[in-house]
Amino acid sequence: MAPPLQTDETGLLLPVRLTPNASKDAVEGWRTSDDGSRHLAVRVRAVPEKGRANKALIALLARHLGLPKRDVDVIRGATSRLKTVRIEAEGPAQARILSLLESASDEC
Repeated sequence: MAPPLQTDETGLLLPVRLTPNASKDAVEGWRTSDDGSRHLAVRVRAVPEKGRANKALIALLARHLGLPKRDVDVIRGATSRLKTVRIEAEGPAQARILSLLESASDEC
């Protein structure tokens, strides 16, 4: 099943379920919720206080995708586990990121 990514001319919108205060930082792969929606499961060691977990999420995704942190932003769900992350990328960079995200494991 393909990941639920939305694209436009300047970037991607990525649904993420963030687990803060984890034992390690990890992009775990695509998961399906009980309601049938799909999201990228991500864990960070940071605590969910004063935006620390969101900053850790941005840093982890940027590193995982080979992007500068300025190109990754939480645009919805700042205080929720379910978030929408915007990834700025155009043309070939967008295709490379899509490929990386589509290959994220479904089995973790």
